Order: sequence, then structure tokens, then C-alpha cells
Amino acid sequence: MKIRLGFSPCPNDTFMFDAMVHQKIDTEGLIFQPVIEDVEVLNLKAMKQELEMTKISFNALLFASSNYALLHSGSALGNNCGPLLICQADRLPFNSNFLVAIPGRYTTANSLFQFAYPQHQQTTELLFSDIENAILNHEVDAGVIIHENRFTFQQKGLVKIQDLGHYWESQTNLPIPLGGIVISRKFGKDIHQKVQRVLKRSIQYAFNHPESSKEFVSRYAQEMKYDVVKKHIELYVNDYSLELGQTGQQAVTLFFEKAGRETDNLFVDL
Repeated sequence: MKIRLGFSPCPNDTFMFDAMVHQKIDTEGLIFQPVIEDVEVLNLKAMKQELEMTKISFNALLFASSNYALLHSGSALGNNCGPLLICQADRLPFNSNFLVAIPGRYTTANSLFQFAYPQHQQTTELLFSDIENAILNHEVDAGVIIHENRFTFQQKGLVKIQDLGHYWESQTNLPIPLGGIVISRKFGKDIHQKVQRVLKRSIQYAFNHPESSKEFVSRYAQEMKYDVVKKHIELYVNDYSLELGQTGQQAVTLFFEKAGRETDNLFVDL
């Protein structure tokens, strides 16, 4: 059985999915066909139900949960790993007239920005990897950065206005829910549980054999210096990625509740 699997080219995703995509583990007869795209492209594909399984921003899942169930493994949650609001130093202090670049309307980064700045209206959507240069070129006043850009912005003379993940943590005392892996509800419980087992097995393999995925990760990494790639993986792939557990589920559930969305049957049945 073939399953189209959407994930981003970011190191945390390629690290986690390498073993299952390349059959390094027992996939229980499943073949996963990778669809590697920017996370906002995947969010939009999920809205159109174009993939059987995909990485998705939790903000986008608010609009797609009727068609997809959240797997207990593969999520990006954690502490001190959220998106950052940045600008050029001479633009401080931040004000309501700033044009802020966001990495997509449906990204969790945008949701966390709105959580911290609920009255701010001036935003524009850009590919996440273009945001730093847009700030430097004075095309926008500030930007919300994600992924490996949080390791490189200071080298370009940019400064942090607000750690949006820290703001979430300070208000909720829960880890930051960034993105998860979902499976189509058109499959039955047996397939859901099989995919859950394979996904968890793939992530455990990645933890146990970190060098195994190096070529696959490096091929797609925006930041080619492997020390930055390793920092990225260490930040976004953790115990919550292996399994959400009670605390991880609480964080995701609260995220949905704050958006006024139902949480019944949100997760795959184990």
C-alpha cells in the first residue's frame, strides 16, 4: 500500500522520515512516497485533501481536522523553540504601523504572532527563507522567522523584538505546539495504528542512528553548515516528537480551545 507523505525540507522532518521513506525499518508493507514542500504549501494541500499523510501547522489543522487525525508521533513541540519576531536594530521600538512578514497565513508562527499581538493588522506573507532578506532590503519592517533562521538572524545584524514561543509558554505553562503529522480519516483504525507504529519506529531509528540520515538531511537543508543543521534537529526533535504524551496533548488541546475549535476525536486512537 502506497501513502503520499508530505513533509518539509527542514532538517527536523528529513531526520524523522528518512528511515521510513528509505525502508531502513519495518514499514509493515507500507510504501511512503515523499512530497517535499514548504510547510505552507503542505498546509494548503491538506486543506484540499491532496495527501494521505502530511506535516501540518497546528494553525492549519484548525481548518483541516475534520479530514485528518493527528498522529501521536512526529510533532514539533518544545520549550524555547518558537518563532521569533525580528527587525533591524534601528527600527526599534516595534509599533502597530510595522509591516510584518509572516511565513504563511496558516502557519502556527502566524497564530503565535496574533496571540502576542492581537491588534496588529499589517502583515504580508513570504516564504520563510526570504523573510530575513526582505527585512534587510527594507521591503518589510519586521518579520516572524522559523526553522534554521533563528540560528542565523544575528549574524546578519538583525535583532529580536519578541520570542513568540516564550510568550506562549509564559501564558500557558505548556510547551509550544508548532506542527504535527496527520493521517487521512478515510483510512480505518487499523491503518492509523500501523502508520503510528511505523512513524514512531522511524523516529526512534533516527535517534539511535543519527548519522544514517545525514546525506538525506543535508541534501535539503537551507543552511548547509552541518553544525547549524544539528542544532535545528536538537531543537525541534525531542521526546514530544517520539510521542506527545499527556503534556503534549494538553498543549495541542489548549491551542485548539483558544481558537474556539472542537477537540473531540482530534488524535488517532492508539
